[in-house]
Amino acid sequence: MSEIIDLPDFMERVQDDKELLVELLDIFQEDFVGKRLAIGEAVKTNDVTKIKEVAHSLKGASGNISAKEMHANFLKIEQCAKNNDIAGITPILQSIDGQFEQIKQFTVNIKKEFTA
Repeated sequence: MSEIIDLPDFMERVQDDKELLVELLDIFQEDFVGKRLAIGEAVKTNDVTKIKEVAHSLKGASGNISAKEMHANFLKIEQCAKNNDIAGITPILQSIDGQFEQIKQFTVNIKKEFTA
């Protein structure tokens, strides 16, 4: 498996600003938790509008931190919601949850590396 975050791409996005990179990772994680709960609730209530809205937001956020696999998964969720295929969303969300755990560990590791 490739890195959860494409670090060279992300460093290019932040113009090699390590502090900004860490700040963006922290903001992403804080934002993700609430939105992940929202999308889970929207799936339970079959609210495709909310699913599309939250998936679109998290797709952009994951793209901003170069989490390419997560970005692709939120794109899939957006497409499922557009097609009213809510059944296909749950396994994708389970995959995303695992990716989020990897991002959290990546963040811990990168903070250690940048402060060493």
